[in-house]
Amino acid sequence: MSTTYKNFLDDDIATTRTLLHENIPLTASIVKGTVYSQANIKSYTHGMFQSVYDYPILSSSANQLFDMTAGFVSGSPGSSSSDTYAKKKQNIYNQMAQVLVGFDSTGSVLLFDRDGDQATGIIDDKFTSAFFVNFNRLLTKDEIKKNSFKLTLGVGTAYGTPFSNTCLVSDASGSTNYKINSPTGEYGILYASTFTGNEAAAQTNKEVGLVFYQAGVAVISTAIFAQSGSNSITASMSDNQQGQLTTLAAMDGTYSNVETLFESGSINDINAAFRNRIANISINNTTELNSTIHFCRINHNDFNYSSNPTYLSKSKIRVKNKTSDAPISYITTVGLYSPDNELLAVAKLSEPIKKDPTQELILRVRLDY
Repeated sequence: MSTTYKNFLDDDIATTRTLLHENIPLTASIVKGTVYSQANIKSYTHGMFQSVYDYPILSSSANQLFDMTAGFVSGSPGSSSSDTYAKKKQNIYNQMAQVLVGFDSTGSVLLFDRDGDQATGIIDDKFTSAFFVNFNRLLTKDEIKKNSFKLTLGVGTAYGTPFSNTCLVSDASGSTNYKINSPTGEYGILYASTFTGNEAAAQTNKEVGLVFYQAGVAVISTAIFAQSGSNSITASMSDNQQGQLTTLAAMDGTYSNVETLFESGSINDINAAFRNRIANISINNTTELNSTIHFCRINHNDFNYSSNPTYLSKSKIRVKNKTSDAPISYITTVGLYSPDNELLAVAKLSEPIKKDPTQELILRVRLDY
């Protein structure tokens, strides 16, 4: 217990913020569940979403990676009145939009906007049907790093060989052109690029979704799997949203395209179809490390003696051989105390530091939180 204290001045304390990043790759074998014969994919009786784990879900070491679901706006292409699951899909879209986009001045739920400009109410600028990937906090930590989201999708016509044509979905301009008009924080626009296949030139750099960095949610428009035309789910959307004409069948190959899948398939069918076309997902997470740095300044006449009882032997200082010798102490520990002298934190030095009246020291103590 210390008996001598030294107060910090304002200039003796500094604060810093450090962002630590970690790359998280998710391969097709995990996302599709092929490596574990679907044992790492959890479906629920409510049928609202699926969860993807890194190991079979019955394993004690299994970690949840992300949830997948899908939904659409009532009245949008693909929302057939005969759809048994229509209400669930509409509820999912509304729930995600409420949390991620918010409400307008009349209290109505805003739709996911293609360019993030909610001032324009044109339906062509909205993502009215979408897949949702909600990443677990285990992966994203504090947030997804801007300009780090990459999703490689198979957009080939045949369900069995989806990767004959591929495209890269990424927040290419996320580090500089992110938006801040979301209740959950910042988000970036996802662009389709690096297409392989017949429509590569026409479809490069088109807006196909949004990624919400702090919320850890990716919204992928169904437009990436559809083509312009009266039969398309994107028939009422602008050219900037048109994608590939794709056979987006579920695991049993039932549905011929994305419109039919969204009209007649369950949410689990939609999730299975989408997972079948994911080649890989890559994100960089972010951990925000806040630090307070204390500069413990020790003047030449400070702490040359120790209050440790072993410092004295028979009332004599152990480190002095003669009365005229300068006092010497060895600093091993720094204690940070509250104003009422309650010990709050302890810092240990890697080795004792010799201190006598001929030396001045500055010890740098950092507290991370």
